[in-house]
Amino acid sequence: MKKRELWMLMTAILCTGCGMEKIPQSSIPAPDSLTSATETVQVVQPQSDKISAMLTEMTLAEKVYQMFIVTPESLTGESPVTLAGEITRNALESQPVGGLIYFADNLVSVEQTSLMIANSQSYMADSCGIGLYIAVDEEGGKVARAAKNLGTTEFSPMAEYGADNDRAQAYEIGQTIGKDLKAIGFNLDFAPVADVNLCSGNELGDRIFSDNPEVVANMVSGVVEGLQNAGVSATLKHFPGLGAEDGNAHDDAAVIIRRSLEELRTAEFVPFRSGIESGADFVMVGHQVMTGIGDTLPADLSHHVATELLREELGFTGIAVTDSHMMNTITAMRTPAEAAVLSVQAGMDIILMPDDLTQAAEGVIEAVESGVITEERIDESVARILAHKEKMGLLAE
Repeated sequence: MKKRELWMLMTAILCTGCGMEKIPQSSIPAPDSLTSATETVQVVQPQSDKISAMLTEMTLAEKVYQMFIVTPESLTGESPVTLAGEITRNALESQPVGGLIYFADNLVSVEQTSLMIANSQSYMADSCGIGLYIAVDEEGGKVARAAKNLGTTEFSPMAEYGADNDRAQAYEIGQTIGKDLKAIGFNLDFAPVADVNLCSGNELGDRIFSDNPEVVANMVSGVVEGLQNAGVSATLKHFPGLGAEDGNAHDDAAVIIRRSLEELRTAEFVPFRSGIESGADFVMVGHQVMTGIGDTLPADLSHHVATELLREELGFTGIAVTDSHMMNTITAMRTPAEAAVLSVQAGMDIILMPDDLTQAAEGVIEAVESGVITEERIDESVARILAHKEKMGLLAE
């Protein structure tokens, strides 16, 4: 089925009580009308002479690849990947991505996982001197790849801890998960969930701490500080808030949430603001269309969300990462290149799991070469990434 035919068939689930409703097809732009977005380069001064020199020496392609975190399968073409050998070495030399994310199939044992990570890091150090983000979804509860496959500390669903609203307990959860992950070689956790449980039909369920924004804020800040004090970067997700949905971004062609900006400010934004103030290194922006923010793009493709709200209103200066671009809310409507270009134009720093890494990266490179995106916009994100990697000890001496 062609992209425009998919667009014509796109539907959203009706749930007015949860802030969602079906949007008339005529109000949603067709994919090929989404060819440009406002680009505002936020000037980011390099954090050190070292980073300034690196940006000068890096090719455009090397910079663009730093803006992707991918599965080892999409990088190597092998499946499942449980070791890092010559195929991984060659793939990283050809496509020096910013990071890798591992799922359950990649994790056989602590020893195997540690060696796979160490080898991958060694290859990148030898190739370009820029270490990898090594990411995993380790929230506790049912989303706990390391606990289930590697025997690290298990936790109950976060809703159970949210009922107690004990920040010290949240800190201990974050610190324990962080220590466990750090010992294996992970440095980035796509947790905690900072959404507010506003609709019983949302796909997150007991992964959310509470339906009370203040409780979520309290618990999220504790987990963030615990994780990062253990040496693992925390990620607030799924900005600007997925708790009012009644759909599933993995499967649906669109997840559309009707919430006014004022409603977002009084509920969804409260935990994100708290997590940002606690120093969260990353914020993950989701694919939900928020009708109250001024456009009909998925949030991680929206300049209104990624720049005007996340950066300017909430004051986030860390790394903004998209949710997985393998989800149907992205792939049903746009090619990997289109989605990646719109994400960069929106102000995102890292694209997570494009459906085709080569197409996505080449799309961004071509957009720069044709003037659709400025190289200064690329430098903005890469400077932010390199500054954080320097802080994490991921740059060669």
